[in-house]
Amino acid sequence: MADRQSEREESESERLDRNLSELLQELRVALPGVQVLFAFLLAVPFQQNFTKITPFQERVYFATLLLTAISAVLLISPSAYHRMTFRMQQKDDLIFLANKLAIAGLACLALAMTGAIMLITDVLFGAAATIVTSAATLLTFATFWYALPLRRRVSLSKSEQP
Repeated sequence: MADRQSEREESESERLDRNLSELLQELRVALPGVQVLFAFLLAVPFQQNFTKITPFQERVYFATLLLTAISAVLLISPSAYHRMTFRMQQKDDLIFLANKLAIAGLACLALAMTGAIMLITDVLFGAAATIVTSAATLLTFATFWYALPLRRRVSLSKSEQP
């Protein structure tokens, strides 16, 4: 979908500033979740019973740890990009790239959170509950973080067609 024109009366510079501000606010919401999950995952191997996990739980743990790290990288990257290109008139490129990075980072975060729930459910309740809970968790993320906004986006693009 092409860039939609804002109905606000603002200059291109003001629009870029607003878009960057909105994006940074959204990242400020997501990053604490990544940080808490990452801290939890870093502490888990040092717990006394961690050596008793199954090979499946070990793989889920490692995949979840990697997804959380990737999520952190993707969600923090816009800040690094901004710092490295500061005062080089790259705000338009920054906003375009940061949007893509944030979407990918949120996808990795959804998978990491699903992995954490999968791991905890498997430790506490076993395979059947793990399958149901993991599927429900993934479906919830897919619905609220992707399907609803994409449905709205499609309906908006259809309403613009002649």
